[in-house]
Amino acid sequence: MAKNFVSNSTESVRMFKSDFMEFFSRVHWTVPMITYIPVVLFFIYRSFFVAHISGLLFTGMFVAGLLSWTLFEYIMHRWIFHFVPKSKWGLRLHFIFHGVHHDYPNDMKRLVLPLSVSVPLAFGVYFALRAFMPPVYLYPFFSAFVLGYIFYDTVHYALHHFNFKGEFWKKIKKHHMLHHYQDSSKGFGVSSELWDKVLNSGFPKKK
Repeated sequence: MAKNFVSNSTESVRMFKSDFMEFFSRVHWTVPMITYIPVVLFFIYRSFFVAHISGLLFTGMFVAGLLSWTLFEYIMHRWIFHFVPKSKWGLRLHFIFHGVHHDYPNDMKRLVLPLSVSVPLAFGVYFALRAFMPPVYLYPFFSAFVLGYIFYDTVHYALHHFNFKGEFWKKIKKHHMLHHYQDSSKGFGVSSELWDKVLNSGFPKKK
């Protein structure tokens, strides 16, 4: 089997000449939780105390938000992160956003999205949703969507650096490791195999 990574070191190459940009290209895995859990709580608060929604509506929209995140995660990973451009600048951007992770899959500081990426993305999603969702739907939906992102980034780090004992997590980890070390054109779900199963992009089971 051909080697499709550069190194399993916990630290990768320097990406930027600028110390400032290099610093912000590395991020501790707890940063998404510290940054976005307050956002989740804020929108849950607004759901009940500003929009005054019922528990049933909150539950329905919350579940919808979580499911929507899993599809968003899949689409981003399959068609955005794995789109390989032809131009020199395009290839450089591809390496910065995702290529470096495949070359150095266990780099501890480049496993979760830096705030320079996740914050603009969060604002973009929020304002896109706000354009057609009234607050009564937006607040619970967006709180769950952001929670889905936190779960995704935390799970992604864990898959590369934690040793799981439970069969469920072992299965999820195996799925992601196959994506890295066997075939990167399959297995795009990170926190869930759901959409790989629906869209037939998972790994065939051994008979």
